[in-house]
Amino acid sequence: MTTLDHRLIDLLVCPLCKGKLQMLRDEAQQPRALACPADRLGFPIRDGIPCMTEAEAQPWDADEAS
Repeated sequence: MTTLDHRLIDLLVCPLCKGKLQMLRDEAQQPRALACPADRLGFPIRDGIPCMTEAEAQPWDADEAS
């Protein structure tokens, strides 16, 4: 599995609102998505590459994730 460079991830913003993103992790603590709390969307990470297009975004609820 390709790893993410967290220094670069910190530079990414939501493509829709330009807001700060949160890293979402799976049960094994592997990065699975970058989430925008303002838009309530999650952008999946595939093979270590964030898919940052509106078409790839999935609904995400911060309240359910906590």
